[in-house]
Amino acid sequence: MHPLLARKKRLGLYLLGWVPVAGLLWAGMAGDQGPVEAAAQAAGLALAYAFAGLSTWYLCRAFPLGTTSAAKLVLAHLAAAAALSGLWVLLAWGLGPATRLPMLFGFGVLLAVLSAALHYVWLAVEASREAQRRAMAAQVAAREAELKALKAQINPHFLFNSLHSISALTSVDPARARKMCVLLSDFLRSTLGLGEKTSVALAEELALARNYLAVEGVRFGARLKVREEIEDGCHACAVPPLLVQPLVENAITHGISTLAEGGEIRIEARRSSRALRLVVENDFDPQAPPRRKSGMGLRNVRTRLEARYGQDARLEAGALGGRWRVEVLLPVEEEEPR
Repeated sequence: MHPLLARKKRLGLYLLGWVPVAGLLWAGMAGDQGPVEAAAQAAGLALAYAFAGLSTWYLCRAFPLGTTSAAKLVLAHLAAAAALSGLWVLLAWGLGPATRLPMLFGFGVLLAVLSAALHYVWLAVEASREAQRRAMAAQVAAREAELKALKAQINPHFLFNSLHSISALTSVDPARARKMCVLLSDFLRSTLGLGEKTSVALAEELALARNYLAVEGVRFGARLKVREEIEDGCHACAVPPLLVQPLVENAITHGISTLAEGGEIRIEARRSSRALRLVVENDFDPQAPPRRKSGMGLRNVRTRLEARYGQDARLEAGALGGRWRVEVLLPVEEEEPR
């Protein structure tokens, strides 16, 4: 439905704007018939075209500026203007004496072109407002998701496992216990302040993921293997904070921890002129029973990407070649140096 029809006040103002058009029509018809008859006919024609002209809204949406060729754009609107004006002329012929119909047809074409121009302006304004709303929604969603991610990073399971490992190591390997305490402290410290940032360099995000993997490396030992394939030029790309770390945590929770012999996590980053592709791939046991709240990290990341980038970013996850693979594709943005 046309947005003007959704609000009575907006529709009233729109119809009020057609009063001058009705005045012009009356001035053109008053010489051929009585003023009262001309006024009635002009009012009827103006009202009819006011509602018929709203159809241009749908045509403008079907042929958006910037993605439609100029020839196709002009042809579509001229054809619609001619059809609309032709129907208007038929209505005028039915309402009164068939005089000055060519002038009325040309006036109808002019009104259709003007209506299309105004609708394109309207669509541009609405697109700008939608972009602002999406940016604000992205900021809110990012803050909430980052807070949730921070809570997930220090959730009881993670802290319990880490502290349990530290407790077990204090009696058999005090050096490793101290190392794990330092790594855990470094990881928690590195997460502070991320909720205030809208983006970080990929290098910073990878450093956070390495800190997390270092803590888990003490707990899993030789069972956890990590391989990075980071292409040159990717480190300066701006990404939402806490993008890679939840994917790595998901790989350990639902992949490596289910394997008695452990496995490998591979982190890959490639970029082109327009897109940054991130891949987190891990070994997993397809026969392992699903854990409760499985996939929360992936859903949070997907929601954040959609809120911030819309259709310009995507996240795909699934088994591939006996390994679990998560691929993130997002637009390339350079993080400004601090």
